[in-house]
Amino acid sequence: ALRLGSMGMHVIVHGRNRDRGMDVVEAIESQGIGSARFYRADLASFEEVREFGEAILRDYGRLDVLINNAGIASAPDARALSADGHELLFQVNHLSHFLLTRILLPRLLESAPSRLVNVSSGAQTPIDFDDVMLKNNFRDGRAYAQSKLAQVMFTFDLAEELKGREVLVNTLHPATYMDTPMVRRAGVTPTATVDEGADAVMQLVTSPDIGSGGYFVGQRP
Repeated sequence: ALRLGSMGMHVIVHGRNRDRGMDVVEAIESQGIGSARFYRADLASFEEVREFGEAILRDYGRLDVLINNAGIASAPDARALSADGHELLFQVNHLSHFLLTRILLPRLLESAPSRLVNVSSGAQTPIDFDDVMLKNNFRDGRAYAQSKLAQVMFTFDLAEELKGREVLVNTLHPATYMDTPMVRRAGVTPTATVDEGADAVMQLVTSPDIGSGGYFVGQRP
């Protein structure tokens, strides 16, 4: 978000915590180049996702880039459910991104050329379509990895659907175990920096010849 602001863009900042979100807005605007606005929504609630998407459509006449980056890696008490009764990681990491993207897609098409970036992961596992919500054999790692595979497959499908319409759709594993609170809370020693992950995301936002329908590991297709 800070990098986008430093390029002179207006950044729509989303999060669950208003204080933390406003800190990001203030950091962007303190650079004196770009601007920002914060919207609060919890992706564990489809109602809040819909309200968020409708607010963006109401407040903005164009949308150049959508970066689906929100994610959680573990459930608080073994298997947990969203406000809508879905397995929590699958909703937050995939279903809510799918819903938000579908709500905002008409504005992305109107604003073309535009881009969509799904921040996924190298952690991926096959989905059992007889038990997508993992009522049986739940494991945090399995839930996380199937949600991230779903993100990747959604990217491939959407890129094919939008072929020739000047909306580039790509997904990536930004870096392995970046130095973030989520990684540290999991008790994992970070092996990459946040800057490395940001480099990879920004390539999909700014590269003039990145193409569409790709999956990237870092900056490598």
